[in-house]
Amino acid sequence: MFSRYFLRATISRRLNDVVKEMDIVVHTLSTYPELNSSIKMEVGIEDCLHIEFEYNKSKYHLKDVIVGKIYFLLVRIKIKHMEIDIIKRETTGTGPNVYHENDTIAKYEIMDGAPVRGESIPIRLFLAGYELTPTMRDINKKFSVRYYLNLVLIDEEERRYFKQQVKPGYLLQTPGGPTNRARKGIVLAKVRLHSCR
Repeated sequence: MFSRYFLRATISRRLNDVVKEMDIVVHTLSTYPELNSSIKMEVGIEDCLHIEFEYNKSKYHLKDVIVGKIYFLLVRIKIKHMEIDIIKRETTGTGPNVYHENDTIAKYEIMDGAPVRGESIPIRLFLAGYELTPTMRDINKKFSVRYYLNLVLIDEEERRYFKQQVKPGYLLQTPGGPTNRARKGIVLAKVRLHSCR
């Protein structure tokens, strides 16, 4: 099944009308499984930092609330504060002409001060206040919009430790849509943690 978007120009004449159509965008709709499990991951730097974080589900609609927790299992770094960033990444073009543009939509501080081992930090991030759009994956093999949740820890020497999460699934969905329609949304996988000195 597909939807067709086009521009139609009609010139009315006495005998017959002249009609010209031009396609603008063609997008194939698909259905995806309704599985909405929680996300739980562990990340760390050997003998320096070990944290575990979890989000309550893997799909959120555009006006939803991200709820989760961060557990500090090992802390040997003097952490000053922690934040969650929502990053929008647009990709255009194909092959060698691919262009990526990253835009930080939101920075949300979730901790101020040094954590201790065993501490648990709750996360509650309301998405309604941000201008988010659904995730679009490989539209006409030339355009994609993806979102990332970036968990950032900053130490006293201003070094940044972060976990950028891309979940193979959909995070943000359009609210109120039928359940059998295509799920579009923010997608939440690379680990980049700097070494401990």
